Amino acid sequence: MVKVCHMTSAHGEEDVRIFHKECVSLANAGYDVYLVECGESREKNGVHIVGVGDIPTSRRKRMTEGAKKVYEAARAVDADIYHFHDPELLPYGMKLKRAGKKVIFDSHEDYLSTITEKTYIPSYLRKIISWGYGKYEKYVCSHFSGVIACYHWTQDRLTSVCPNVCLIFNFPIIYSALTAPDYFSRKVCFAGGISAQYNLDTAIKAISRVEGAGLLLAGDQNTEMYRTLVDLPEWRCVDFQGQLPHRELPERVYQKSSAGIVLLDYIAQCHGHVGNLSNIKLFEVMAQGLPVVCTDFQLWKEVIDEYACGICVDPHDVSQIETALRTLLCNPDVAKQMGQNARRAVEEKYNWASEEKKLLALYEKIATDK
Repeated sequence: MVKVCHMTSAHGEEDVRIFHKECVSLANAGYDVYLVECGESREKNGVHIVGVGDIPTSRRKRMTEGAKKVYEAARAVDADIYHFHDPELLPYGMKLKRAGKKVIFDSHEDYLSTITEKTYIPSYLRKIISWGYGKYEKYVCSHFSGVIACYHWTQDRLTSVCPNVCLIFNFPIIYSALTAPDYFSRKVCFAGGISAQYNLDTAIKAISRVEGAGLLLAGDQNTEMYRTLVDLPEWRCVDFQGQLPHRELPERVYQKSSAGIVLLDYIAQCHGHVGNLSNIKLFEVMAQGLPVVCTDFQLWKEVIDEYACGICVDPHDVSQIETALRTLLCNPDVAKQMGQNARRAVEEKYNWASEEKKLLALYEKIATDK
C-alpha cells in the first residue's frame, strides 16, 4: 500500500479541501493516508491525523517555527509521497525530494497576485517579492513530482517546468439529502470570511432597500470589516449568526434563505473581471439549491448564463444589486426555479466527485513513475 503524507502549517484542523476532500478521497481509494497539521493526533475517516499541537499564530513564527515543526513530524512518517499545501513548506519539499521522496505542491492560491495585495508588506516591495517568489517557485517545482493548481494561470505558468501539473478546483462535496430553502423568506445569506473583499457593506445597503428583506450572516466577528459593518445604519437588517461549524450552515442559514449573495471584488487573483472558479462560496450557495446574486466575472457569468441560476452584478453598484435582489425576493417562483437550476449545475458539473477523478489520476501516475 502506498503511504501518503499531507502537510500543512497554515490551515486549521480538518480543513475542508485538505482533509474532507483530498485526504478522505485518497483513503477511500486505498492509499495509506497521513495528515500532519495543528491539534491532536487521532484517526478519522480512514486518515491518520498526526497532530503537532499548537502552531504559532504570528505570521513570522508560523512560517519558520511552525513549518519546521510540521516538516519534522512529516519526515518521521516516512511516506512514499509527500503532499504539502503552504508556500512556506517549499524549502522542506526540496529537502524531501533530495531524500528520495516523491513530492506534490498543492498551490491553493495565485501567490504571485496575492503578494501584491498584502498590506503587511511595504507597497514598494510587493512587486519585487512577487517576482522573487515566482522565480523560486518555478525552480523548486521543476524538481517536484507534481503540482496541483487552483487557477488556470498558475497551471499555465508551472506547466513549463513540471511535467505533472493538474488543475483541481475546490468544488463542493454533494450530499444526497437536501432540504429545500424557504424561497418566501426574503432572507439573503452569506457565510464565510467577513472581509472587505466580499463587499458586504454594499450588500447590506442594497438589502436594506428591499421591503421586508434581511441578511443572514455567518462568520467571524473578530475582524476589522465586522466592526465597520455593525456601525452602518443599515445593520438593523442583519441577522448575525456568528461563526458556525460547517455542518450547521444548511439548517441555520441556507434553509432559511431565499437567495445567496457573493460579491467578491475584482481582486488581483481574479485577474480583474476574469474571475476564477476556485472560490468555493459561489458553488456552496448553488449546492444548497439557492439562486445567487454574484459578481459579474467573466467565468462566473458563463456558469450563471449556462444554467440560469442567478444574476450577475457590479459588486460596487448598490442600485444594480437592489434590482437583482428584488427580482428574486419579490418573485419566489423565479427564485425557486433558479435555485433548482443551481443545484442541478453542481450535481452535473461543479462538484468534488469530478475533481476527485483528476486527483486520483495524478496520484496513480506519480505512484507508478520510477
